[in-house]
Amino acid sequence: MRRSVLVGLFMGCTLLLAPVTEGCGPGRGYGKRRPPKKLTPLSYKQFSPNVAEKTLGASGRHEGKITRSSERFKELTPNYNPDIIFKDEENTAADRLMTQRCKDKLNSLAISVMNMWPGVTLRVTEGWDEDGHHSEDSLHYEGRAVDITTSDRDRNKYAMLARLAVEAGFDWVYYESKAHVHCSVKSEHSVAAKTGGCFPGRSLVTLEDGSSRAVQDLQPGDRVLASSGAGGSGGELVYSEFLTFLDHEPAARKQFYVLGTETGANLTLTAAHLVFVTERNCSVGEPSKGAVMRTMYASDVRPGQCVLTAGGDKGPQAHLSPVTWIHIQMDTGAFAPLTRHGSLVVDGVLASCYAAMDQHHLAHWTFGPLRLLYSWTGLGTMQGEGLHWYSRVLHWIGKFLLDPGHFHPWGVVTHDVER
Repeated sequence: MRRSVLVGLFMGCTLLLAPVTEGCGPGRGYGKRRPPKKLTPLSYKQFSPNVAEKTLGASGRHEGKITRSSERFKELTPNYNPDIIFKDEENTAADRLMTQRCKDKLNSLAISVMNMWPGVTLRVTEGWDEDGHHSEDSLHYEGRAVDITTSDRDRNKYAMLARLAVEAGFDWVYYESKAHVHCSVKSEHSVAAKTGGCFPGRSLVTLEDGSSRAVQDLQPGDRVLASSGAGGSGGELVYSEFLTFLDHEPAARKQFYVLGTETGANLTLTAAHLVFVTERNCSVGEPSKGAVMRTMYASDVRPGQCVLTAGGDKGPQAHLSPVTWIHIQMDTGAFAPLTRHGSLVVDGVLASCYAAMDQHHLAHWTFGPLRLLYSWTGLGTMQGEGLHWYSRVLHWIGKFLLDPGHFHPWGVVTHDVER
């Protein structure tokens, strides 16, 4: 009975706190509804984003043709959405086959089209190509591209259709022809590799008895080395209780950034994960006391910036250490531990527990109710596979309350610096 009351209070507090964030900072005030977004049609021959289709900032490079006899054919899924017309001039249902990401974006676009023009539906004139009608490296061969029109074939609508496709989340949209709009998406491998904020399962944390443990083996109640400061600054390291995983994907194959430091401590984490850095020059072993730290996405860190590393003969102490090299690698397992202090030392380098949002202190504040829930009840401290339900709720709320600039540009890799 007491536990159910506490859970009810927690959920009530969460709902009460959510609208308060509308009044924080510039822009929208408390209680105001977001005005409808003004949509600007694309111009003829315009593409969005304004980079080539097969670059990392758009849909990425092609990965080779998929045929019905190839192993990768299982990556394609049919789309039977009744609100979409498929031209299917080959009578093979090939136009209905696409990757799951392409299917999701197309279904979202279909709703937008019906909302924009009542009585009009989305029409796909070309989807997966198995007949060789496109250029050698076309994403149509991989089920990652579609050519679209409206069901009434009103060409005056195609400029706005292109804008709706951008809003639906296609990774590249091109008002290619007066007769259709071309849209494409990143590969499933690329998206899975670059989104989220995690450490690989083999990364090590330091327990209170001085031993090391792999991140994937953490258990609720373990006390791991972390920072005492909410902002990650200062030289005092403490042992903080591990509460749960915000993301838990043992079998996931992801792309990780490796930040190599001059002390030899190398931190491995995904692009959107936050790490504490300082811009000023530092020397190896310099105490971190008084250093002004800020958080930065792993994908934005540059050689020459300094991170906090753990060391010391008289117990763990934080020291500044320059980042000397950065590279990207693939690894298996993705784990995002949450500690009571919101930080932890992984492979000898201090990192935030949070990702996707660019401000550690704001993320730490928004996860306060979850930490409080665990303090009161101890409920659900072992997270099943996938993203934690609370993280999903916060991400959904954040999309409505915060400017998109506060979030990591999912899937975009900005650099690859090797020593």
